[in-house]
Amino acid sequence: MLGWLVAVCIVILVVLIWPGSKFFGTESQPDTMPQGTRIPRQAAKDKTVRCISDREGSVEKARTVALICKPSALANYLLKHCRTFSNYSPCVGWTWRASAFLLSVYEACWPYDSPVQFVRDNLQLSDDGLLALDWAVPSYQKRRRTSSHSTSPVLLIIPNSFGKITRNVLKLCETALSHGYLPAVFNRRSHNGTLLTTLKLQQFGDPADLREAVRYIRYRQPAGRLYAVSESTGSGLLLSYLGECGSSSYMTAAVCLSPVFRCQSWFESGLCWPLQWALVLYQKICLSRYRTVLGETIQTDTLFSSCSLRGLEETLFCQAGTSNSSNSSGAWDAYWERNEPLRDVDEVAIPVLSVCAQDDPVRGNTQSTVPFELFETNPHFFLLLTDRGGHCGFSTQFEGSATGALSAVGSAAAPNSGMESRGTNWSHKALLEFFRATTDFFAAEERAKQLAARRRGFGGGSGGRIFRHRSVSTCKRVPVCSHNIHAIYNWQRSYTR
Repeated sequence: MLGWLVAVCIVILVVLIWPGSKFFGTESQPDTMPQGTRIPRQAAKDKTVRCISDREGSVEKARTVALICKPSALANYLLKHCRTFSNYSPCVGWTWRASAFLLSVYEACWPYDSPVQFVRDNLQLSDDGLLALDWAVPSYQKRRRTSSHSTSPVLLIIPNSFGKITRNVLKLCETALSHGYLPAVFNRRSHNGTLLTTLKLQQFGDPADLREAVRYIRYRQPAGRLYAVSESTGSGLLLSYLGECGSSSYMTAAVCLSPVFRCQSWFESGLCWPLQWALVLYQKICLSRYRTVLGETIQTDTLFSSCSLRGLEETLFCQAGTSNSSNSSGAWDAYWERNEPLRDVDEVAIPVLSVCAQDDPVRGNTQSTVPFELFETNPHFFLLLTDRGGHCGFSTQFEGSATGALSAVGSAAAPNSGMESRGTNWSHKALLEFFRATTDFFAAEERAKQLAARRRGFGGGSGGRIFRHRSVSTCKRVPVCSHNIHAIYNWQRSYTR
């Protein structure tokens, strides 16, 4: 009901106030693609990494997707095996799906009739707080729990920082299930029906709760690989976790969909007022349930009278009962020193793909909000940048026609066939291909290293004899891990060459 209310309010505001040129001015091209590795739409046969400088005056007529990264063996492998990267056809012309603003609002607020059901695990944390993991299962599946001996990979999904379960998250769960993954949605304290049992709310980039959730997933599914996907502002939590944990993250690869990188400036600059008003209203409605208990630690009058996202965040985590403006400003800067997602980005030790659109109305201007230098210098980060797609939208022409056809036919198909017949979001195809390609690349590198070591060990030279008779005590002893994360750590040098 809340989703319908927010959707109706935003649609009314858009129709009455927002200039029509913002919606239907689809012929204007976005800025040219920045420097990086470009993937033209018809470049399936090109197997090489091509670093280009795209600062020319003319704009290409063909819409492109740019893969911006540091040239490496893994980048070459992704270009060769991830065909979805170069197969993106966004909706154009006089259709509402061509509007980045309308597409973003639709994906965030419009209800979605998903064939997926969820089984919730409530986790009690070390400070007696609660978080929830919602495991996605098909509605037709009789057995609601997955065996701990299952080797299926686990996909940990981190929604936006406001706790709204969007169409994008539901469709991602549906697609992941059809590809053999075990999707689990991470819910922060007080989000999505999770009870607030302590006076502590999770800060924007504090990965302590996520660390305990990952520990539980490893305990429950010790034989399956762990992958992670974050959406929108939820990417701040994932990037913070990967930076703080480094090679001990127990994840094989991660993807950020429409991430917000420079979060402090994003809160300070604010969104366009219809979006900001909707997000502030949604957050106030969710927090109003705990107004009495939150009044013990924060100024609830200030909280519920705030008109901006910064005001809410500052009241929740920075004021602590004080009203001095100078102290509040210093506390705000100190808060982001602890919570900025990119504060420990040099410690990230797994491949991370970020999927962004240049016309994203939530993130803002591409040149000032996307850290291109990070992707051009750090071999672990890859940026898939499209010219159109909105915020977590990435609707294609095929997806739009498939949705219309399904609505006309109805839902008479069986649940399993329904999961396959729906149009799959392009970004979801891209991230699943990224996971498959990185896993295959790591496996090939490991096989090559083992083969090389076997050849050295059984060779006739003195080097082989030294290798065979080397004392075990001289080797570095590392703890045993079910996900073999230390083997992943050893792959770093091989795929950054």
